[in-house]
Amino acid sequence: MSFHNKLINWYNENRRSFPWRENKEPYNVWLSEIILQQTRAAQGLPYYERFISAFPTVSELAKASEDQVMHLWQGLGYYSRARNLHATAKEIADSYDGKFPNDFNKIKRLMGIGDYTASAITSICFNQDHAVVDGNVYRVLSRIFGMDQPIDASGAHKIYKEKAQQLMKGAPPGDFNQALMEFGALQCVPKSPNCSDCIFQNKCLAFQQGKVSSLPIKSKKIKVQKRYLHYFVLTDDSKNTLLEKRKGKGIWQNLYQFPLIETFEKQKNFTSQELESLLNKYHIEADYVMEKWNELPVIHKLSHQLLEINFWIVKLKENANLDIQCRKMKNYPMPRVLQNFRDNFFIS
Repeated sequence: MSFHNKLINWYNENRRSFPWRENKEPYNVWLSEIILQQTRAAQGLPYYERFISAFPTVSELAKASEDQVMHLWQGLGYYSRARNLHATAKEIADSYDGKFPNDFNKIKRLMGIGDYTASAITSICFNQDHAVVDGNVYRVLSRIFGMDQPIDASGAHKIYKEKAQQLMKGAPPGDFNQALMEFGALQCVPKSPNCSDCIFQNKCLAFQQGKVSSLPIKSKKIKVQKRYLHYFVLTDDSKNTLLEKRKGKGIWQNLYQFPLIETFEKQKNFTSQELESLLNKYHIEADYVMEKWNELPVIHKLSHQLLEINFWIVKLKENANLDIQCRKMKNYPMPRVLQNFRDNFFIS
């Protein structure tokens, strides 16, 4: 039996039931693929359902405000995905009358869509022969066929893509791609895979050579940048506060935050001059009392950054510049670490 027949038979017996698999609507497949980048299916499923409920079509997503999109996305991380999702919805609505193009290159040129997502959409929705390559595919192919090219090296994607393309020949493209990814997600998992119950055990070179735990190979180590963020939570007797939208490129772009000072030191105290300079920025001239909220920094890990976060509570009397009411704070999309603080300090 051919590789793809054996794989698809396994898939038909073991596939998980997800709403985006119920039809081959490009919008649903695209939305699921964007959400599931860097996100486990169990975590991404509720977000997918909320997006489909709020925006059943790509045209309705295009009409949404950025704050609406970011609010639904908050907690998923990698927020550039949400901004690209919104921008692409607008482009499809404007340039393609709300319908996904069926051309691979046109899809790949859309914002936030690369080779993987374009291959998924065209194979699943339009039955075109474009093999997907993601982390699961790298792992399955490298182990079964003993492919030791580092997956983060230049040219690795092309090598693995060609191998997957070769294996796909004669198979239904969408079923093959989904089967290969599902096999990596359920059977050929990163740590301690169940090799004794694997349909490819007798062909898997990694199993035969004792290399399962060492494949696939990565040659580069991620350099982690440390950052020290100090949020100043301005609040009055009614627990009104002040938020600002994070501008510029970088993490959490266009999400809301409390006034921020970033330092190069692990921890420090702030002088009255530094705080008054911050208050002046928001046109606040008033007596205040400041206290530190967390005894130890909150540690927040991102893929390339390690954040040490402190919250400073600045108590003021009633002040018109504190224009965010406590009960309305959940309307503002914020990073998860700030949501946690908000829910503990303002809402609990």
